[in-house]
Amino acid sequence: MKSCLVVDDSKVIRMVARRILEELGFAVVEAVDGQEALEKCLESMPEAVLLDWNMPVKSGIDFLRDLRATPGGDEPVVVFCTTENDLEHIQEAITAGANEYIMKPFDSEIIQAKFEQVGLI
Repeated sequence: MKSCLVVDDSKVIRMVARRILEELGFAVVEAVDGQEALEKCLESMPEAVLLDWNMPVKSGIDFLRDLRATPGGDEPVVVFCTTENDLEHIQEAITAGANEYIMKPFDSEIIQAKFEQVGLI
């Protein structure tokens, strides 16, 4: 079973994402900010990360840069899932190492399609 780390400061978003990902056959781990997410990755590197941008302690983009600089941190497929939908943010995310980008709000079909696109399903 593939694992997916869901990183979002919203409990509701994490809950919805968990339900969708578990239906798609993923084991789900949650983190409330980028710092906690990095710690969880260092414990056990997931196959996928569903990542919010705006969070306290450490933002999604800072987490992504730190993850990609970590040994083995180039392996997880990272899909940003955020309200930041301007071209500047998207380009910054892709440059920092994101594999895909989803806009909030999302649903099961959107996550499934993106995860299929990046080869996770």
